[in-house]
Amino acid sequence: MIKNILFIISFFFVSVTFAQIEKELPAKPVPQKLVVDYTGTLAPDQQAALESKLITFDDSTSIQLSVVIIETTGDRDISDYAVALGRAWGIGNKEFNNGILLLVAKNDRKIWIATGYGLEGALPDITTKSIIENEITPNFKGSDFYRGLDEGTNAIISATKGEYKAPENYAKRKRGKGKSPGLIITIIFVIIYLILNNRRGGGGMYNRGGRSGLGTPFFFPIGGSSGFSGGSSSGGSDFGGFGGGSFGGGGSGGSW
Repeated sequence: MIKNILFIISFFFVSVTFAQIEKELPAKPVPQKLVVDYTGTLAPDQQAALESKLITFDDSTSIQLSVVIIETTGDRDISDYAVALGRAWGIGNKEFNNGILLLVAKNDRKIWIATGYGLEGALPDITTKSIIENEITPNFKGSDFYRGLDEGTNAIISATKGEYKAPENYAKRKRGKGKSPGLIITIIFVIIYLILNNRRGGGGMYNRGGRSGLGTPFFFPIGGSSGFSGGSSSGGSDFGGFGGGSFGGGGSGGSW
């Protein structure tokens, strides 16, 4: 009886939390782009260069790596916000859930790399943490945001190919440290989803009510106005659109 009550409470809490976050998310860009800057941080040519590189990566591997720069996540933990955004936009292939979101909250001075279910083995948390701390934040501290994102995405691409190596002794220094507290909610969500999915006899991750392709769990409503407006997205025009991937709780964050 107590277990059932706790289950219902946890289910309600997680559902409400993610439903509220989804109302605060920026709308999926039109036309869809892999690099979206809501802050004007990147120059048009810088954005175009990143976009072209990520489109090429998507075309050759089907892995969708998206870079999104926003002003702030408000009161939301950046890890929860990143997972919700990755799901709502459907970053990654629907079949393989191989999306990656590099989210920058500029005014908060925070970064999060969220990985889809299908890439959590290729991009374990210690690797994404290393990329943030060794490739991205040193450049951000010097206000060179383009270089940080360029080197960071290069490292992510290398990691998916098994070619990225963390600096010597980095893994040893990080061993024993736990996950960010912000991941607790998403971890609980994954557990609850798996339990519910088993009780319902499967059926997949996606809404069956006509909103396919968004990568949103069946009990999360979609809607609400965007918390952001505008957002330039100059760059390549050959991106075919997000594939409906979904995200768990994998990933790491940092600040500068």
